[in-house]
Amino acid sequence: MPEVAHVKPSTILHVDMDAFFASVEEADNPELKGKAVVVGAGPRAVVTSANYLAREFGIRAAMPVAQARRLAPHAIFLPNRHHRYGEVSAEVMRIFNDFSPHVEPLSLDEAFIDVSGATKLIGTAREIAVKIRAQIEAELHITCSVGISTTKLIAKLASGRCKPNGILEIADDRVLEFLHPLPVRELWGVGPKTGDALTRLGLQTIGDIAHTPRGTLIRALGQGQGESLYELAWGRDLRAVEESAIEKSIGAEETFARDIDDNEELLAELLRVTERVARRLRDQELVTRTIAIKIRFSDFTTITRSKSIDLPTASTQEIYEQVRRLFAALGLVRARVRLVGVRLENLESDAGLVEQLTLGSREKGWRQVDKALDRARKRFGGGALKPARLIESGGEQEPS
Repeated sequence: MPEVAHVKPSTILHVDMDAFFASVEEADNPELKGKAVVVGAGPRAVVTSANYLAREFGIRAAMPVAQARRLAPHAIFLPNRHHRYGEVSAEVMRIFNDFSPHVEPLSLDEAFIDVSGATKLIGTAREIAVKIRAQIEAELHITCSVGISTTKLIAKLASGRCKPNGILEIADDRVLEFLHPLPVRELWGVGPKTGDALTRLGLQTIGDIAHTPRGTLIRALGQGQGESLYELAWGRDLRAVEESAIEKSIGAEETFARDIDDNEELLAELLRVTERVARRLRDQELVTRTIAIKIRFSDFTTITRSKSIDLPTASTQEIYEQVRRLFAALGLVRARVRLVGVRLENLESDAGLVEQLTLGSREKGWRQVDKALDRARKRFGGGALKPARLIESGGEQEPS
């Protein structure tokens, strides 16, 4: 009898929410259904999400809101509600974990799921994907798209080709047929610089990379990247779904309606952003070891500065103290600033923090204060409590 080729079963899902922030806004306010919705408000802000009706007018994420308004003046523009998106994201991840413990979040709105241990109990990967999509829509009133394959690379590429609200499975014996016609920039690890290098080699598709000698790629791109791209171009991706993966960083930015050149006002804005990211950190039961600030000037010149600390923290006050020091070290004098940002890096679970506090490594006061404030905000809303400095500054209430 002729030998039958073994086809590896599809067990990796990549689930990506459709226009996540905008979809959450529509779910919370059904009157928005059927209208062009853009998340991002203010003449100098940028678009963070746009529903598919808005995208028909050419609106895209990271586009200046002023430009988006010119493209679709009738669209509804809404401010970001970061905390709300985080709440819905937590519910999405809970649903994923109902089907498999092997979930690797990539961001608030997407994750890989390894369902290899669930197929005997629940059904095929496609059947599981159908159930996940149905549960998300029934409970949260938003939609998602799911790519299914044997590897993370192909599953992620597949989800991008069935949006919005679709399912696409690429079986093991169809991987190369699907992968090779795609442009080189679709391949994991190909950014602008690498893309330009591949173009100079005359390589336009992933199939072109696959049929280029491995040595040629290594000479052009370096040992590590050349080897990696060659393997990925043949659909060989050995990375497992890592369910214990922790977000690499948490950050937030604020673009001002007008340039600010007063340092005290800038410090108040940095405090506002610090509060937002520190709350997200605590909500995810994480602590940080590295605090970074971002300053963008009126001419769009941007600088970043960071500081690593000995003991990890999730305290708003302790994080802001490092933010304040980083800002002071810049020595700005009447500099016109259009954007400030705070990013927390080197994140880890806060499980070890309790032990350090018990040993007297750090005073407990601020941690207890933060927990009390978080409980009050969850009960009464995001603007119920805030530092006196922000009240005195006359700043707008932070979105809840």
